[in-house]
Amino acid sequence: MLKGQFPAWLFENNTRLEYVTLNDNSLSGNFHLPLCLNFTYWMDVSNNQLNGQLQGNIGYMVPNILNLKLSNNTLSGSLPSSIGNMSLLSAFSVSFNNFFGEVPKELLAGCSKLMIMELSNNNFDGHLLSSDFNLTMLQALIINDNLFSGAMSNELSQWPYQSFLDVSNNNMSGKIPTWICNHTSFSSLLLGNNYFEGEIVCETAPIMNLDISHNLLLGSLPSWSSNDLQYLNLKENKYSGSIPEAFLNFSEIVTLDISDNKLSGIIPTAIGKLSSLRILLLRGNRLNGTIPTQLCQLTNISLMDLSRNFFSGTLPHCFQHIVSDETLPFGDIFSVHVGTLTYRDESVHDSERFERQSKYIEVNFVTKYGLRSYKGSILRYMSGLDFSCNNLTGAIPLKLGQLQGIHALNLSHNQFTSSIPNTFSNLTELESLDLSHNGLSGEIPPQLIKLTFLAVFSVAYNNLSGRTPDMKAQFGTFNASSYEGNPLLCVVLPLEKNCTNRYDSPPTPTQSLDASDEKWYKVDQAVFFISFSVTFIMFFLGVTTVLYINPHWRLQCFNLVEDCMYSCYFSVTITLRK
Repeated sequence: MLKGQFPAWLFENNTRLEYVTLNDNSLSGNFHLPLCLNFTYWMDVSNNQLNGQLQGNIGYMVPNILNLKLSNNTLSGSLPSSIGNMSLLSAFSVSFNNFFGEVPKELLAGCSKLMIMELSNNNFDGHLLSSDFNLTMLQALIINDNLFSGAMSNELSQWPYQSFLDVSNNNMSGKIPTWICNHTSFSSLLLGNNYFEGEIVCETAPIMNLDISHNLLLGSLPSWSSNDLQYLNLKENKYSGSIPEAFLNFSEIVTLDISDNKLSGIIPTAIGKLSSLRILLLRGNRLNGTIPTQLCQLTNISLMDLSRNFFSGTLPHCFQHIVSDETLPFGDIFSVHVGTLTYRDESVHDSERFERQSKYIEVNFVTKYGLRSYKGSILRYMSGLDFSCNNLTGAIPLKLGQLQGIHALNLSHNQFTSSIPNTFSNLTELESLDLSHNGLSGEIPPQLIKLTFLAVFSVAYNNLSGRTPDMKAQFGTFNASSYEGNPLLCVVLPLEKNCTNRYDSPPTPTQSLDASDEKWYKVDQAVFFISFSVTFIMFFLGVTTVLYINPHWRLQCFNLVEDCMYSCYFSVTITLRK
């Protein structure tokens, strides 16, 4: 690994350099080219510690550059307008720096052959995607995590080669343009975390990966029909109404996230036809009815979240075949590899295609008491079921114990009764088990100590009894909060309760004998006078406050006092005269 200042001397002594790769080092200082490099067509200094501003004439120093990568440094300032002089530039990356201001119009006009532009994770602002945007050769535009604003121009629909567009985490607004419904060249369109509003009127969705989460979209879910869509994320919008069956007409869908909206009604039975579905997230809506058995037909599911809804009835007994251990068959996504475009290739193995796609796929799932984000290759290994915060009743199905590949199971905040299934001891990969806030009874199966990967365990607030499992293996790490709210449950040492005192020998009633020696009328005088004084003062202040606020009551009170005074006066006077 190279360290020290950026080696400007390298270019002074080698003016005919063509290919420069200094990436993934610890070079620091300013990125400064001392002279014009007419022969250099490739330069990669990404993943270093370079700082300061780019020299104003950088576009004239490397006029014939094809690929320029400056990403993952601490460069700052604005982009020089001279970049527009790089007329042959095809790949330009300055992501993960501290650049700010608007992108120079000279870059957008002069770099007409630009195919890949990465500006993500900076502080750029302005209306980049306006009518002035005219990079017709562009195939990938990655500008997420900036401060760009404004609407998406309809002229973007004229891009014949556009394949990947990521404008997520900006201040974009306006309506989602209708041309996305017919733009067949898009493989991925990521618009999440903006201020897009209105409805999307589409009959088809020819996009492979679509993310419009965390916006202000409303109305009913769009009735799309697509043979291409594999990843759809509409979470945290304002969609309402029921889930139409036409919405589920996705033959290749792998990830479906419509969580945290205002959807109501039942889950359509057509959901059982989504045979490729791996991730289903419906949490935080107003869905009701029973959980349909058609969900059991989704035998490739790895993550299913139906929490925070109004589902009722019993949990289907057919979930034992879901949660697959196989590799997630995610389709390919557009990827950027040192300026080379990689398209979908059916000959590529599923796992390799997933590695490319997973860079841009993010899934949130509650486990271990927190909402965790899973992104990248970890998605191939994470699995879990979450039915918490509903109105489910009956017994917990024994066949859930056959989900041997599951990592997280959450059935909390329901109305489950009966006992904890002994079959849960077969869930050898389980890391989080939450059964709290139900009506479970009986003993905690001692066989659960076989769950050696268990990091979170809670059976709090049930009607459990007997002894807790021995403090061995992972159960030696759980404290009293895992068992609280079970009055009949005795918790073994070293926690707060001790089963020996409760079941082996009754406690000696010394406390009650001492209490019986005291008289019921024996009162602490100091406490009595203090309590009486405080009560009197508060009553007096309360009456005074009411009379001060309400003049009518105050007048009535004064009249009443005056009448009482006259009555007493005349009574005393008449009595004395007699």
